[in-house]
Amino acid sequence: MGGGMAANLARAGHAVRAFDLSEAALTKAVEAGCARAASAREAVAGSDAVVTMLPAGTHVAQVYTESVVGAAPSQALLIDCSTIDVPTAKRVAASAAEQGYAVLDAPVSGGIAAANAGTLTFMVGGPDAAFARAEPILGAMGKTVIHAGGNGAGQSAKIVNNMILGATMIATCEAFVLAKKLGLDLQTFYDISSKASGQSWSMTSYCPVPGVGPETPADRDYQGGFAAALMLKDLKLAVGAAHDVGASVPMGAAAEALYQAFANGGSAGLDFSAIIKMLEGGR
Repeated sequence: MGGGMAANLARAGHAVRAFDLSEAALTKAVEAGCARAASAREAVAGSDAVVTMLPAGTHVAQVYTESVVGAAPSQALLIDCSTIDVPTAKRVAASAAEQGYAVLDAPVSGGIAAANAGTLTFMVGGPDAAFARAEPILGAMGKTVIHAGGNGAGQSAKIVNNMILGATMIATCEAFVLAKKLGLDLQTFYDISSKASGQSWSMTSYCPVPGVGPETPADRDYQGGFAAALMLKDLKLAVGAAHDVGASVPMGAAAEALYQAFANGGSAGLDFSAIIKMLEGGR
C-alpha cells in the first residue's frame, strides 16, 4: 500500500524520502522517484509532512515513539494511514500533540490497486486545521478525502466500513454458491443481481467468481488484492470496538468467526473473496 502511495506523491511533484524494512519495497519506491532513507528517523528529518503505513497499532506506537516524534520537525504534519485500533490512534495522537505536532489518523479504502492508481478513499480523524493542511497531500494519493471528526474518527469509520465489507462479501459468496447449486448460470445471476436489490460493492466491483463481472483477484486465482488476514484483522478491530462501547454486531462477529476459520485453514494469504472456496467446501 505504502509503495503506491509514495509513488503517487512523487509523481505529484513532492520530494519524498522513503523507508521500508523490506528492501524490495524500498527499491520499488526509489524506482518510482523517491529518495532512499537508511532509517525511519532519517526519512522524517527536516520533513514538512510524515505519512506512515504500518501493519498494526503496536508498530504505529513504536515507530512514532522511537522514530517520528522528536526526529521530525515539530511543525511537521503527521499522517498515519495504517488501520489500527481506535485507542492506540488516540493515544499516539495525544502523545505527539503534547510535543507540538499536528496529527491525523487517515486509514484508507480501495486496496493495492487503488493505492497504485491514486484512487484511494481517505477517512480522516483529527483537528480541522491539520485536515486542511493534509488535503492536498492526501489528494495526490486518492480520489476521495473525507474528514470524519476528531482523532480516532478515521479509524472508527474504517473499521465500521470494513465490517460491512467483510459481511457483504460472505453473503455475496454464499449467494453465488447457492445460485450454482440451484442450477443458475452465474453470469446470468450476476447480470440480474448486479442490477437488483442484491447489488453491493462486493457483487459489482469485486465479484468473487472468476470470469464474472470486472477483473478481480478471483481472475488471478485469488492472488493479490486484500488478504484474508487483513480482513480478519479489521473485523477483530471492529468487534473489539463494539465490545468496548456495548454495541451489538452479530453479523460482524459471525464474519470474524468465518474469516478466522478460513485463515486457520491455511488461506490467510489469499484475497478475502477467496472465502467462497471454503463455502464451496474446497478449503
